[in-house]
Amino acid sequence: MSLISCRKLTRTYRRGDIEITPLSKLDLDVEEGEFLALMGPSGSGKTTLLNLIAGIDRPTSGELWIDGVNIAQMSRSKLAAWRSANIGYIFQLYNLVPTLTAYENVELPLLLHPLTRRERHNKTRLALELVGLADRYDHYPRQLSGGQEQRVAIARAIVTDPRILVADEPTGDLDATAARAIMELLSRLNAELGKTLIMVTHDARTAECASRTLHLEKGKLLESAASAAWGA
Repeated sequence: MSLISCRKLTRTYRRGDIEITPLSKLDLDVEEGEFLALMGPSGSGKTTLLNLIAGIDRPTSGELWIDGVNIAQMSRSKLAAWRSANIGYIFQLYNLVPTLTAYENVELPLLLHPLTRRERHNKTRLALELVGLADRYDHYPRQLSGGQEQRVAIARAIVTDPRILVADEPTGDLDATAARAIMELLSRLNAELGKTLIMVTHDARTAECASRTLHLEKGKLLESAASAAWGA
């Protein structure tokens, strides 16, 4: 069985008297350890699908199985606990707390887990080392470049050792050099640590780092050929 299986997944919103359906009866399978890129025009349902898989949003109908559990049927409290243990979310605009240091931002998710102070310290320092920012642990977001802020955000996403990483336009606010460095880091997390990675992007070159690319059009999936590595 695939790690992630969506069956007839539908999400509908109401905006006044208008009904909006960004996803309609979508079927998708994602294997463990896969690196999947999602592309498509604005409003095609990419971020909606990402948020459903991450447990941030809930489907209107359909099934969403992750590791044998239909998270679409979980209560909100159980879903929050599941998300904390299984999902790392990487945002386009980093979502760092400006009044906290890099170390404190990365440590935040661990405060929800029953860990000692030393255990939190060890996990936080390891995550910062993995993204190459151990020497910036005491810096505030305003003291970091955009690429460094995104590295802190990635460290925060992986600090709990989740099985699944979801990334919403992770290079969308970065210059070409920083974007390439971030994609090399994400590719390494996928290849070396075996993280299942699902990424939304508008950039075809960024999508080339994924092993598979899917295009969404009006809530429907269209699959492209397997992608090549960045710079190939």
